[in-house]
Amino acid sequence: MPRFVVEADGGSRGNPGPAGYGAVVLDPATGETLAERAEYIGVATNNVAEYKGLIAGLAAARELASDAQILVRMDSKLVVEQMSGRWKIKHPDMKPLAAEAARILPRAQVTYEWIPREQNKHADRLANEAMDAGKRGKQWEPSASTAALDHGAARALATPPAPVGPPGDAAKGAAAVRAALVTASASAAKATAAQELADTLFADAEALTEAIEPCLDADAPAVAGSHGWGPDMGAPATFVLLRHGETALTPQKRFSGSGGSDPELSPAGLRQAAAVAEALAARGTVQTIISSPLRRCRETAQAVADRLGLTVTVEEGLREVDFGAWEGLTFAEVQQRFPDDLQAWLDSPKTAPTGGGESFLSATRRISATRDRLLSAHAGRTVLLVTHVTPVKILIRLALGAPPEALFRMELSAASLSAVAYYADGNASVRLLNDTSHLR
Repeated sequence: MPRFVVEADGGSRGNPGPAGYGAVVLDPATGETLAERAEYIGVATNNVAEYKGLIAGLAAARELASDAQILVRMDSKLVVEQMSGRWKIKHPDMKPLAAEAARILPRAQVTYEWIPREQNKHADRLANEAMDAGKRGKQWEPSASTAALDHGAARALATPPAPVGPPGDAAKGAAAVRAALVTASASAAKATAAQELADTLFADAEALTEAIEPCLDADAPAVAGSHGWGPDMGAPATFVLLRHGETALTPQKRFSGSGGSDPELSPAGLRQAAAVAEALAARGTVQTIISSPLRRCRETAQAVADRLGLTVTVEEGLREVDFGAWEGLTFAEVQQRFPDDLQAWLDSPKTAPTGGGESFLSATRRISATRDRLLSAHAGRTVLLVTHVTPVKILIRLALGAPPEALFRMELSAASLSAVAYYADGNASVRLLNDTSHLR
């Protein structure tokens, strides 16, 4: 049975912006280039271009031999993990592309491996050639290509890897184990053991990364994916999530959503807003302030804006959910008046509060769309989002990949700070949760 290596890449100059992809099919034994593909695809995101490159590479390999065993090597952690089935595909633009890639060859014939960007230079050069051609109003031509094969990367497929980096370098050690998995023809049991070792090493690297990563530091080195250190993708977009200060309803723990009385900050809430403004001024990282339209958030946001010398932009998508007939009631009062409705709400994110409120499922769709829109507009910046309990918890839950019931397992105090960093490959890192140190 023939064996091929497909290396693929894609890029966008603007994300979204003018985009192109490149893909190469290699002979793993000799490093010989068997096929090259590249194309300018117009305006698209990096991830779309990367998936297009994968599709082109798999199609080229199928043309050479439809029964071949394929190893796909890419520097996109997102594509590798999603196509390997380890990460869910949540973005609507990615789902049809992933499905198209999966249909090209039987799943049993294709395996995926992440590689550092420097080992994917051939496909990267092809993608850049395609984008350069598009800038000239043309399409990429094979005869004009100067992309050269990275022989070292190809030889790594046929040669057991030498030790990488100093002892204890967990991330590099894990990469070496993964490379060994590719070339090994040992038994399935040996491969499984090697995979488990690699996962352990990557987990160790991730734990160390999180221990040293400074909270709310917009200039911190980028960390790619959920497995610790990876290729530098530039500064992430960091959302600093500030729950508004107290209102008269907060200490009584009453439902207070977007369908109630829209209360103002209490005297305690005003003091909390002033305290968090001083804390954020001391950190000096916030560049933009965006607030829920509800009064308690706008007042909190304005206190911070006045201290930082910034303006406040109102974003409708950051509003609290509508609690319907439960607005202004305590949990105990709702349990007494609407016991069946409350239990159904606790049991399923699809259930809305009594009287036409908003379900957690609906709120998640709204908030994730708002997140994506704000990320597109504020790439690489640190943005303060002044919002409510539910939006903050949903953003944290989505960043962690946690189930809906996690919403009931987080404590989120008034005027607390949380933070999530969003990286260019689609991954997120929760950096802070429910920090109230500025209130003490």
